[in-house]
Amino acid sequence: MFTGIVSDVGTLSKLEERGDLRAVLNCSYDMATVDIGASIACAGVCLTVVDKGDDWFAVDISAETISCIAQGQFTIGRRINLERALKVGEELGGHIVTGHVDGIGQVESVNAVGDSHAVRIKVASELAPFIAAKGSITVDGVSLTVNDIVDGDDGAVFNLNIIPHTAQVTTLGELEAGREVNLEIDILARYLSRMEKARSAN
Repeated sequence: MFTGIVSDVGTLSKLEERGDLRAVLNCSYDMATVDIGASIACAGVCLTVVDKGDDWFAVDISAETISCIAQGQFTIGRRINLERALKVGEELGGHIVTGHVDGIGQVESVNAVGDSHAVRIKVASELAPFIAAKGSITVDGVSLTVNDIVDGDDGAVFNLNIIPHTAQVTTLGELEAGREVNLEIDILARYLSRMEKARSAN
């Protein structure tokens, strides 16, 4: 379980095909406090630490996971948002995040508004009903609030505001038109949809 509050930005330094894809990420975590088998969210994807060193850790990424996440997410040199798993008693600064990607969004535009940036992201029609104005969404592992959403024939476009602090401490300051991002919908929306489908079937 995570909160969508990024605690480090790592750099992917090595990739190795082993049936699954093994990725090595350099980071600034105190790796003495990270156990083998621990969960770390990498760009919003919950992955398991399988090896580690003083300033790096390795994760294995299955083909299924690769098929579900943003294109080019795990490439050499890519900066990746990191968050360690939430501990009981810690502050829930963002919202409840599971680390399971629900879909891919594509950045339509990034425009300066004062010191912040307004970002428009397009999503497919399958994901659109789960996104609501003033609701929460996770973008590449970052908990954000949806400003508004506009539905269209082939999906929807929602708008976010990226403040300078968020741009500085995450990779969201690097967003540009055409870039794909991992999206996780609010867990409440997921369960409400399931309940509604079950009720409609009875």
